[in-house]
Amino acid sequence: MKKQKIKKILIILVLCCCIQTVNAQYITEIFEYTPAPGQFINAAPWGSQILSPQSIVGSVTGSLSLGAFGGYVVFKFANPVENHPDNPFGVDFTIFGNSLPTWSEPGVVSVMKDDNGNGFPDDVWYELAGSDYFFSSTIKNYQTTYYNPNSSSATDVLWSDNLGNSGYIFANTNQTQPYFPMADSFPQINQTQYTLTGTRLENLVDKTDPTMIAFPRRSFGYADNQLRGSAPYTIPDNPYTREKENSGGDAFDISWAVDANGNYVDLESIDFVKVQTAVLAEAGWSGEVSTEITGAVDVEPNAAITGISDIIVIRDLPKSISVPFSMEVFVFHQGRLQQNAEIQWESSLNGVTVDENNLLTFSDFGAVELTCSLVSNPEIFVKVHTVLSENSATEEWEKRFQLFPNPTRGVLTLTTESEKANVSVYNMLGQRLFTMENVSQQQTIDLSDQPHGSYFLKIETQGVAPVFKKIIKQ
Repeated sequence: MKKQKIKKILIILVLCCCIQTVNAQYITEIFEYTPAPGQFINAAPWGSQILSPQSIVGSVTGSLSLGAFGGYVVFKFANPVENHPDNPFGVDFTIFGNSLPTWSEPGVVSVMKDDNGNGFPDDVWYELAGSDYFFSSTIKNYQTTYYNPNSSSATDVLWSDNLGNSGYIFANTNQTQPYFPMADSFPQINQTQYTLTGTRLENLVDKTDPTMIAFPRRSFGYADNQLRGSAPYTIPDNPYTREKENSGGDAFDISWAVDANGNYVDLESIDFVKVQTAVLAEAGWSGEVSTEITGAVDVEPNAAITGISDIIVIRDLPKSISVPFSMEVFVFHQGRLQQNAEIQWESSLNGVTVDENNLLTFSDFGAVELTCSLVSNPEIFVKVHTVLSENSATEEWEKRFQLFPNPTRGVLTLTTESEKANVSVYNMLGQRLFTMENVSQQQTIDLSDQPHGSYFLKIETQGVAPVFKKIIKQ
């Protein structure tokens, strides 16, 4: 009798999982697949114009590569995705990729509501602002143009960008087909050159160990970023923790949506989703960084599933720091930026401090662990690591770059002993306001026309890691 009872329970559990799978809302339609050049493009299973998009319809085990920076796909579910308050952790849908424990290929996700009701994605896109959206290293409206090498086999593909840079998507020995999207497969792509525009994240490819090339996972808010879990796939992971708890994949909250100016917008539901490769980088034998998608699923409401909703995000530190360093730190509640949240710092080394402007200074050297926590809830914390070099200290940095007055009412003066320095000013949304090139000795910085608040100054000199300085305008 006991065995029969256990058997009944197991049957019920299996049926419940099957019901959840049957009722799950997967991708039902692909509207556009425009990849950037890449090692998987023009070939099955990841870069076939027909087979690859079809593979992510109705499934989370498909194979679709978006190629290098800017490549994208647009899709929808059977019904609008609701921004439902009872969804677990507040998230509304999950996108699955093929990331590894030490390898992420982050893709930016945008959403659209069918405001004109015509059933096509021709209204306004709203980017879901992930953890890196506000970093000064994140570039909005970045454009890359790819040039067709017109080869019948794998050949390096030249690119140039709207910042005056250029480079190649390099061919490798593993994939021998052409990497530039071919005319018979992608007729919408100009066969001479084409330009893709989107939000670009920092290149964080780590080639320290050539046998294990890495790209660190982003904190939250990007596709192809988190490991896959197990069914039922309608029960998402909490995006504000590091653990893989349920379905895995990358869960998204419609409430993260921002407009073109970086302001949060409130959407009750959305009809279309766009995923776009957000990094332009080469990874040695691994090829280019390219976002991959295996499917997506709508999240079902379940108010009983709750968890942590606060997270502290710190921009990745250099492996070694030899001068005082301006750290970029942001606090989020349910994925939305909290401007006035108070934080506190602890260090594993004496003589190391982080001040109220998040400027790291030190008189001790060596490997250090820094812990940042919320004053209101110390259980919310994040740890970061770097090595403090003995090559310089606070006095050396202050001698090389001086910025005054700070805080300012509008006009500051930067002095530098460097022969040439490029200086850029960013607002707290990570938007670059202006750049001054070849600055030497003394430069006036005028923020008179900018609103009160905080800004970042990025100073770049040849042979030295960029220095960031926070500016307060009163």
